[in-house]
Amino acid sequence: MIRPALDWGDVISFQDYDKLLALVSNSLIAGAVLGIVGGLIGIFIMQRDMAFAVHGVSELSFAGAAAALLFGGSVVAGSLAGAVAAALLIGLLGSRARDRNSIVGVLMPFGLGLGILFLSLYEGRSANRFSLLTGQIISVTTPDLGWLIGISVAVLVALVLVWNPLRFDSLDPDSAAARGVPSTAISMLFMLLMGLVVAVAVHIIGALLVMALLVTPAAAAMKVVHGPLSVPLLSALFGFVSAVGGILLAIAGTLPVSPYITSISFLIYVVCRVIAWSRDRAVRGRTQRALNPAE
Repeated sequence: MIRPALDWGDVISFQDYDKLLALVSNSLIAGAVLGIVGGLIGIFIMQRDMAFAVHGVSELSFAGAAAALLFGGSVVAGSLAGAVAAALLIGLLGSRARDRNSIVGVLMPFGLGLGILFLSLYEGRSANRFSLLTGQIISVTTPDLGWLIGISVAVLVALVLVWNPLRFDSLDPDSAAARGVPSTAISMLFMLLMGLVVAVAVHIIGALLVMALLVTPAAAAMKVVHGPLSVPLLSALFGFVSAVGGILLAIAGTLPVSPYITSISFLIYVVCRVIAWSRDRAVRGRTQRALNPAE
């Protein structure tokens, strides 16, 4: 009998699941915090049309992490340095959307190429190199966990403090500037916060797929709710479910953590789109019946 090329038992198995769960407690905590913070900051990423910039920052974060891996430094510190440098550069040079997209388009291949160069020179374990691109479920050590939680909490506190002016500037920058909101300072602060969250996301989910936690949850939430409180709360919930759910599934599998996280995040988005489509169709039907009662 010919054995099938793909045996699902090799992909996912819940044997000794409780023992494996204890080994990834750090990743679960970091994923939960990242999912919440990523969902919240993702609202402003969507409102400011900066989803493309997230990917650009992640590539420089990847290059910084790869350099740290090559030269024996802290991968978290290298990732932070690359992400913050990219975020500030985009913020300084890309004041307009067209300029910003051009700068991101230049930075992305440069950061990816630089990161690949560093990884090709690295002679250590191949798993360490692969994890920078796609994430690794056991990559979060106890010292790293402290840094990741500290960064996430700092970003969350900063978001809460500037929430109203940032929201005003994101939705109507011209009116915000006319009302005295320091748009340049707000934009630079937001880019810095986004760079910090991207650096944390790269450490969990990898450089190639950070948008699954920084863009997709917010995009999904904005399809089904519209209130100033309901949107961030639902986005944070979606980010939490995607990150923690993905890690819990990855424990039982042999694949990297990122496919599980991205799949859950995408499914949530698809469900939200279907709900929004059904609701809009029902509204159009009621409107047509009201306008044409004789039909």
